[in-house]
Amino acid sequence: MFVSYILAKVRTYLRYRETVRELSLLSDRELDDLGISRFQIDSIARQHAAA
Repeated sequence: MFVSYILAKVRTYLRYRETVRELSLLSDRELDDLGISRFQIDSIARQHAAA
């Protein structure tokens, strides 16, 4: 049970990092087209990882 908890946390973290990386690679114009400001990337990545 403890191992599956740790694995779930690791997967969540990896999903978070991947989302941050992908959004960070976008230009400000592309982010604006999506309705995202650069300062929102962290919170959006956290929401995505938690889902």
